[in-house]
Amino acid sequence: MTRPRLSVSLSASDDEQLRELRDDVEVPKRTRQRAEALRLSHRGWQTEQIAEYIGCQVETVRRTIHRWNQQGLEGLWDAPRGGRPPRWQESDFERVEARLSEPGTLNSRQVMALLETECQVKLSQRQVSRLLKKRGTAGSAPATATDTSRTPSSAPASKKP
Repeated sequence: MTRPRLSVSLSASDDEQLRELRDDVEVPKRTRQRAEALRLSHRGWQTEQIAEYIGCQVETVRRTIHRWNQQGLEGLWDAPRGGRPPRWQESDFERVEARLSEPGTLNSRQVMALLETECQVKLSQRQVSRLLKKRGTAGSAPATATDTSRTPSSAPASKKP
């Protein structure tokens, strides 16, 4: 037994909204694909053709159409994912970055202790290092450290005539 043909009928404003959504690079890829699937369905494409064109399963296209019919534009966006929330907040690392901009250097162990005492956030040293690197704040002053940290033993020896 085959399923009945499933399609969407869009108003001109809905079609324009979906086109803008599809072209916006700030929108997640899956949401843009859903918008394109709806526009193609409105133009008479079958769900099998849409799935092949977009590169997804036929049931995914059907689910997208049903979500549009039930929820409208809100149905195109992914629902929030589950999982444990992060233990640190953005304000915690703003405080750390402010301390890193002060003179002196802090290693990841010192940053870990700073977070624990000032922000009541307990992270492992490895996680602190990973977060600092991801945020681009790893290292104190890389531009000045290379020129001023030469030791006399690594400097080229001058020859006496």
